[in-house]
Amino acid sequence: MAIVVVGGHTRNIGKTSVVAGIIAAMPELRWTAFKITQFGHGVCSANGEACDCETAEHTIAISEERERESGTDSSRYLAAGAMRSLWVRTRQGQLAEAMPRIRQEMTKAENVILESNSVLRFLKPDLFISVLDPATADFKASAKAYLDRADAVVLPEGEVGSPEWEGVSLRLIAHAQRFTMRPPLYCSEELAAYVRGRLMAGAKRIA
Repeated sequence: MAIVVVGGHTRNIGKTSVVAGIIAAMPELRWTAFKITQFGHGVCSANGEACDCETAEHTIAISEERERESGTDSSRYLAAGAMRSLWVRTRQGQLAEAMPRIRQEMTKAENVILESNSVLRFLKPDLFISVLDPATADFKASAKAYLDRADAVVLPEGEVGSPEWEGVSLRLIAHAQRFTMRPPLYCSEELAAYVRGRLMAGAKRIA
């Protein structure tokens, strides 16, 4: 089983589109896809709505997406060709509590792709791809913590130039392969070939 993690430094920069693009480019891998969301204080992990409860059943929620056209991120995975799509919700900093369930679901999968940064604390994937937008200043702590582990980065078309990020050195990604996304094409042929090659190489080492 291959494990691919796709992260990014903030919201709305194309992470889900990159995941969907990879799934669509390699449907033969029969992906199980995970969307991992960590909510802040006062937001319920069961449904993402405002919530003042502190009960245990609201700490973690994992649901399987059944609809391909609902417009949610997890439905986009199915629309792209994933065999299964799961949405994992936890409170901020409590992903560890969800990991036994995530690992259990992974045992049922042929290959796995996860949209998350924080999951890297618990998993060592075959490939970690970070989606970056130098024009967007926000940079989550979880993204910064694992940026140096990125095997590849995906950036909007054009050079990195002078990013808006504060306290983030480009030296952290100096070793990483770089690929360009040109919306609506978020997974280029070059990125798809890179992912396929890395996973095939890993499979040969195991064999």
